[in-house]
Amino acid sequence: MKALTEQDIRSSFVNCSKGEAKRLPLPRDFEELPWDDLDFLGWRDLSAPGRSYIVTEHEGEPAGISLRFPSQQRGFLHRSMCSLCLTTHPGSGVSLMTARKTGPAGRDGNSVGLYMCTDLACSLYVRGKKKVDSGARFKESLTTEEQIARTVDNLHAFVAKLFS
Repeated sequence: MKALTEQDIRSSFVNCSKGEAKRLPLPRDFEELPWDDLDFLGWRDLSAPGRSYIVTEHEGEPAGISLRFPSQQRGFLHRSMCSLCLTTHPGSGVSLMTARKTGPAGRDGNSVGLYMCTDLACSLYVRGKKKVDSGARFKESLTTEEQIARTVDNLHAFVAKLFS
């Protein structure tokens, strides 16, 4: 992913107001982000439980998305799989993330959702740069590059639903 500035990120949000985008916190480690290893920028809002953000590319431009997810914890024995990167996690490692649609549909309260890694570190899991605590990535016959492409395709399909 191309490195973005704070202004790039704040002006990219498509499903929240400019005021909301101006007030949202950036990732704590913003200055040290491994941009070359990221297919999208994702982070949780530590000041607002159940809120996360993603910035990805849509039609050649950065597109920021405000997400919500339930803050309830699942039991440790429960396992779920991320729909983006196909990593399995125990407990609450995967959450149903919902995003308000853009335009009139979003103003009418319509949203789309997808099960994602709660920490939004899909890019790092696929590359093996982050390991899952008591979880696993399945051994796959796809190369790392093919897995990255699949993750990006899955994310772009989700983002496209926001605009439809």
